[in-house]
Amino acid sequence: MRTFRYLLLNVFSESHFAGNPLAVFPAAHGLTDTEMQQLAQQLNLSETTFVTAHASADAAVRIFTPNYELPFAGHPTLGTAWAVAQGRADVTLAMPAGLIPVRLDGDVATLTAQPPRYRDATPTAEIATALRLPASAFAGTPRWVNTGTEQLVVPLASAEAVSACAPTVAAFEAVATNAVGVAQMLVWARDGADIVARFFWVQYGAIGEDYGTGSAGANLAGWLLGEATPLPFMATMIQGRGIGRLAHVRVLIDADRAIRVGGRVVQVGEGALTLPD
Repeated sequence: MRTFRYLLLNVFSESHFAGNPLAVFPAAHGLTDTEMQQLAQQLNLSETTFVTAHASADAAVRIFTPNYELPFAGHPTLGTAWAVAQGRADVTLAMPAGLIPVRLDGDVATLTAQPPRYRDATPTAEIATALRLPASAFAGTPRWVNTGTEQLVVPLASAEAVSACAPTVAAFEAVATNAVGVAQMLVWARDGADIVARFFWVQYGAIGEDYGTGSAGANLAGWLLGEATPLPFMATMIQGRGIGRLAHVRVLIDADRAIRVGGRVVQVGEGALTLPD
């Protein structure tokens, strides 16, 4: 039998059991793609990462949900960087989406996202129907944004509108399926100095809601750049108010238009899984 150790982390966590859970296999050399997918399914977290050596980065990283691989995702990047850093202040991770630099400051990890790419969304009226919201609930034009993973970013007028979203699977997939066939949507609104948000996707034929989504924080920053938001910009995107587990995602846009997303990483456990030879 082969044994592979993993760490259990919470990312975007302002307390011990908060934020978004993540499993990191820090020494995944020898695992096949199929085995990585099987291990991610076994642990059944939103994402699991697998770390191997890389010639021109500090580590190569693969990210798997229980159902498929992702080219990039925020909280897996931050948590994996924390696991890889071992005292270093800066690490670079090689992912299918490209090289992602991450800065470590104690237990806070901050990544620099790729420049955003855009694509027009379906008409707002169709998105309103999918979310079961009135047209008055919208505060801007939804757009597809891609800073590593393409997601539909939907600006709403209030925290109440964010809370009221109630998507159904068929209508959601019709408007929120991205260019590689994955349905993902961020809905958000300003809430004083903060941003309140929910991130939806489809898993096992049902609508899922994420605890804290770093890739969506980066895509939100990309949406704001597309709207000529005054720079520099900084806010905390808070998720999880309706699902019992808060995540605090730090979203920053520098004066030079660089997008940074960060959060606190907490280790809550570790373990090992075995595979046949």
